[in-house]
Amino acid sequence: MTARGDIAEKIADIVGAVGEPVLGGTLAENGVAVECDDNNGNDGDKSAEKINAVLRFPYPAQTSHETVLAECRARLQKAGIAAAVAVRAETKIHARVVQGGVQRVRGVKNLIAVASAKGGVGKSTTAANIALALALEGARAGILDADIYGPSLPVMLGVRERPQESKGGIAPLESLGLQLMSVGFLVGEDQPMVWRGPMATRALMQLLRETQWDDLDYLILDMPPGTGDIQLTIAQQAPVTGAVVVTTPQDLALADAKKGLVMFNKVSIPVLGAVENMSVYVCPKCGEETRIFGEGAGEVLAKEYGAELLGAIPLSAEVRADADGGRPTVAAAPESEPALRYRKIARRAAKKIAQKARDRTSAFPQIVTSET
Repeated sequence: MTARGDIAEKIADIVGAVGEPVLGGTLAENGVAVECDDNNGNDGDKSAEKINAVLRFPYPAQTSHETVLAECRARLQKAGIAAAVAVRAETKIHARVVQGGVQRVRGVKNLIAVASAKGGVGKSTTAANIALALALEGARAGILDADIYGPSLPVMLGVRERPQESKGGIAPLESLGLQLMSVGFLVGEDQPMVWRGPMATRALMQLLRETQWDDLDYLILDMPPGTGDIQLTIAQQAPVTGAVVVTTPQDLALADAKKGLVMFNKVSIPVLGAVENMSVYVCPKCGEETRIFGEGAGEVLAKEYGAELLGAIPLSAEVRADADGGRPTVAAAPESEPALRYRKIARRAAKKIAQKARDRTSAFPQIVTSET
């Protein structure tokens, strides 16, 4: 190995050992690659050459880049090689594999289903905040409200517009840095959707595939509650990269969350993890914690089904008020304690996706055969 090869290896070891501020562990342990190459000086003076050390994050973590780079430079300085290194961070998000035989959605790299199997556990609030957290971290993110009968996205994101038709489909609306679509944008606010299951399923798949999503790294699919026809059709026909299951500590919610996990397992969709919502109530005056709905649901799912606990969100009046006000917590108060929890959940889910194999089908041309 050359001298420059030796120093490149040393740089990779030093930088790879820097800690990941949110997820814990080192950059190397979290799948962040360190690539080194020469940066020749323009004047031809070899002494002016520097080695570029590029940290390639496979998941969005933009808010941590500055902290990570500062620590990298400090460690390189301590090793006496900082002057020979130019270090920077980049994010590259790839499409990952989905269920076999399912057509991908145009303009979407990865689709994350957020499900609960039971209503009233805060699934839509969680879905919206995960989408906003991914966008905050530098990803191109969108959200599709898949609850045909009870769409909540128009209220939660403060959007009352009607989508416009575009060439070959429908243009998504935009709010708070997200691309959005919901059946609630297409009907009156008080108009009920009196549809049978097959009609609702067809409408949902049409929204998914005919919306002109614009180069999304992640599309969050806010699933309707339950495990019936609509949920099964989504799981079988939508190209889902992974699922997040939302529950509360209550035994009734946990029982339904287990059903949701089993459904995803049966259709070969990996569960990225579980979110325990309304995990604890903290008195704003005295700080006393009260577990109104019980405790331990996340640990049960992790132990019995291998579903990692991505995070727990306390019962919070502010989170509820933010959602009702059309500006969910990650957008309204990004540095608040609940928002930081949502941001960690989103980063953990994105990291789990980055660990999956890449989908390289788009690299090959489609072969069409016909008889003449």
